Amino acid sequence: WSKIASRTENSVEEHAMSRERIPEKIDLHDPRIVKSIDRYWRKNVQIMVVLLIIWAVVGLGCGVLIADLLNKFHLGGFPLGFWFAQQGSIVVFVLLILVYAVLLNRLDTRHSAELSQFRRENSVSDPE
Repeated sequence: WSKIASRTENSVEEHAMSRERIPEKIDLHDPRIVKSIDRYWRKNVQIMVVLLIIWAVVGLGCGVLIADLLNKFHLGGFPLGFWFAQQGSIVVFVLLILVYAVLLNRLDTRHSAELSQFRRENSVSDPE
């Protein structure tokens, strides 16, 4: 129990430290910040649209629309069109979730760094 308690205590401390790094206020009157937020959401939506198109092509296209064409090929002893309809679209969906998580982590890191840079510039130019 002591190991679990110490892990919990450490994770609570780490969480508290990470919350200290979260900005308390964002100046939405600063045009650079507004543009940064707009860029962030445009890129986020762009990533989602591309991944949803891939999912639709694989799930609907390969599993239903061109299944007869794909059934000429076999994967693991099963016709490829059948495999996409039963397993492939699920596997691709899970992989797309992973890709989305990785891409959004990168996007969040870049966006956070950009906002931090703006905050540093504002604090240097406007000492309280």
